[in-house]
Amino acid sequence: MLVTMTDKDLYRLGIIQRVHDHTLLQREAARLLELTVRQVQRVLQRYREHGAASVVSARRGRPGNNRIPEDLRCAALQLIRQHYADFGPTLATEKLLERHGIPVSVETVRNWMISDGLWRPHSRRQVHIYQPRHRRDCLGELIQLDGSHHAWFEGRAPKCCLLVYIDDATGRLMHLRFCDSESAFDYMTATREYIDLHGKPVAFYSDKHAVFRVNGTDARRSGTTQFGRALRDLSIELICANSSQAKGRVERANQTLQDRLVKEMRLHNISSISEANRWVAGFIDDFNRRFSRPPKYPKDLHRPADLAPEELDDIFAWQDLRKLSKALTFQYDKMIYLIDPTDENSRIAGERVTVYEYPDGRIAFRYGHRLLRYQVFDRLACVDQGAIVDNKRLGAVLRLALEKQDEQEAEGQRSRSKKMPRRRAQERALEEFRAINPVLISPEDFVPSLKR
Repeated sequence: MLVTMTDKDLYRLGIIQRVHDHTLLQREAARLLELTVRQVQRVLQRYREHGAASVVSARRGRPGNNRIPEDLRCAALQLIRQHYADFGPTLATEKLLERHGIPVSVETVRNWMISDGLWRPHSRRQVHIYQPRHRRDCLGELIQLDGSHHAWFEGRAPKCCLLVYIDDATGRLMHLRFCDSESAFDYMTATREYIDLHGKPVAFYSDKHAVFRVNGTDARRSGTTQFGRALRDLSIELICANSSQAKGRVERANQTLQDRLVKEMRLHNISSISEANRWVAGFIDDFNRRFSRPPKYPKDLHRPADLAPEELDDIFAWQDLRKLSKALTFQYDKMIYLIDPTDENSRIAGERVTVYEYPDGRIAFRYGHRLLRYQVFDRLACVDQGAIVDNKRLGAVLRLALEKQDEQEAEGQRSRSKKMPRRRAQERALEEFRAINPVLISPEDFVPSLKR
């Protein structure tokens, strides 16, 4: 009979052979084998009766006493093949217990599925290979951008996001901007600042965040985000990476910034987003002096914008279309807007007007290139009934708005539309304007003094 021995069995056989030949004491053999003297005597007795095969455990190759019955194993695998073929071992174990009353452990089911070919362990899966690519040739040819959420102020201020723009050819930090969140308005503001500083690059390289790409399956091929529309108007290409490894240059820069930038701001006692945005230009110059490299070709591919500031403001605004009613009214973000009833405006009833909502909180409406003057009625604000009586033109509209308010009050829906953009960037812009000159924000709260 052929007996397979391990290295441990061969070592034990050599010790027992020496005891049998009287060249080694039993107590020394017990110490070497970490057994008692009585166990050594039993092994020696089996060796004398059955030879070298007696050193191997007699239970080797036999099924365990606590082994799950074979018919239960076959029944569980049959259920997994029929109903849970694409389930993982953990979920399949839960469903076997919940729906079929088969109590087995996760590791048991995992081993069953691996042996039956229903599951491939991670160690046997094909490894994704991410080969490095060469840098681009010129400055401004490809700009990688990303948002990094981190405790940048180490508890001195709430967590925020840092928008990072880095050149692929040189590794140079082109622009940094701190903001509350990674929203469309924040990216528009940061990109506008980038273009003012450097001009228009050939392409931006980003991830698949909803700011850059319509992630809905139905509109993925034809839909365009507000940020994508702005770049299209500026003739800037937007490329979305398939993985974070593809834009590794900006990802590695984020790791470096989360170390160096945090400590630099601690040394300079920077404790707010506004202070950091004013200070960060000096850090960018120092970072590029240390870590950037010259491009392969010295040509700068940035192009001038060649647009007036007002045109850039319109491009980097949230744009939407609304249809004018016969009464020259339309609704936007649960607010009713009434266009002035001039002769020129009366001819565009039923036409579509373009809404421009700017990152600084301003809002404007245009028909073609003509700016439309308007009045606002907020459906969520308090309504003065006296104004309804005095203004005959607004009466019917306001009565309808009051009815809608009552309905929304009962349903608990008195809030802005969820489809509209988040306005954290607008709120921060208004705070900065208020710090410069409060009269620009709310002039009605200030009464001129007659004293000299």
